[in-house]
Amino acid sequence: MHDWRDRTHIDNPAAGWRISSPAVLSRRTALIGLAALAGAGLATRVRAADDLSAEMILNDPAAPLGGNPKGDLTIVSFFDYNCPFCKRTVEPLNTVLASDGNIRHVYKDWPILAPSSVYGAKLALAAKYQGRYEDAYGALMGIDGSRIPEDRMRQALERAGFDMPKLEAEANRHDAGITTLLKRNNAQAEGLGLRGTPVFLIGQFLVASALDEAGFRQVVKDAREAT
Repeated sequence: MHDWRDRTHIDNPAAGWRISSPAVLSRRTALIGLAALAGAGLATRVRAADDLSAEMILNDPAAPLGGNPKGDLTIVSFFDYNCPFCKRTVEPLNTVLASDGNIRHVYKDWPILAPSSVYGAKLALAAKYQGRYEDAYGALMGIDGSRIPEDRMRQALERAGFDMPKLEAEANRHDAGITTLLKRNNAQAEGLGLRGTPVFLIGQFLVASALDEAGFRQVVKDAREAT
C-alpha cells in the first residue's frame, strides 16, 4: 500500500474576476513545481465543470475556511508553503481579517513549488480533521525561506503542539479526500490562468501580488464599492 506522502465563472473562470494588479510573481519555479505536482499525482486536471465554477471556487465545502464564515466579502487565497512571498502576506492579511470582522477567508492549498509543498499541504489539510487547520497553516507559513525540507515542517508542527504520528495517521486515513481537494484546487488555479503564488480573489478582483496591510485594505474597499 502506498504511503499518503507518495499519492498524492464560470465556463471561462478568468472572466469572472477583474485583474487588479500585474501577475508580478509569475516565475520559472512555478513551472518546475508543476513537475513536482505531476510526480505526486496531483496535476491531473479535474474534468467536472462544477469543480471549476465560481460557486466551487468560493464555497467548496472541503476547503478550509477562516475569518467570519458569514462575512459580506470573500477572500480566496492560493498559496504554497514554500513561497516566501506568500509568507509575507500572512500577518497583514490576518490583521485585516481581525480588524474588519466581516470577511470570509477561503484557503486554497496549491502546492506547486517543490515536493515538500505537497507534504506540507497534506499535513495541514489533515489537521482540518482535528479542527486545527489554521494552527498548521500558521506553523508552516512561519518557517522562513523556500525549499523547506520535510523534517523542518515536522518540527514546526510539533512546536505548534501536534502529535505527529496521529497527524500522519489522519493524513493517511483521509488521503483520498485530501488528494481530490488538491487536484481540484490545481484545476481551479489553471482555469483562472494563475501562474504562481500568492494570488488572492478579493470580491471580484484577482490580485497576483504579495499585498501589505494597506494593499489588502484598499482592495477590500474597492471590492465592496464595486458590489
